[in-house]
Amino acid sequence: MLSISPRKIVHIIYLAREGHVGSAEAHAFIDGLNEDEQASLTAVAWIGRGAFEPEDYAEAVATAMSEATTPTADYLLGMPHLAENLENGLEELGIDVTGEEEDFLRQGS
Repeated sequence: MLSISPRKIVHIIYLAREGHVGSAEAHAFIDGLNEDEQASLTAVAWIGRGAFEPEDYAEAVATAMSEATTPTADYLLGMPHLAENLENGLEELGIDVTGEEEDFLRQGS
């Protein structure tokens, strides 16, 4: 369903939680995603903060693509509570965030 792997989203959650939101590493990671991944990432964040319902994921992705006026990294990294929004969004979409985080940390960032 997602156009981005949960592991990549967990990587961004990790960077945000560790205080790297303003870092070049976080910016470069998001910039390195393709357009579909960036739109999906934005949609997950929007679902996590309640702007869209999980069943409206496809609409959220389409909105992210059509209404992008600033670079995705700038937009997301400027979003308050980015890590929480992404985590909530994954949970709303039925993805086991704890399991994904454990795999991410076990395999190393």
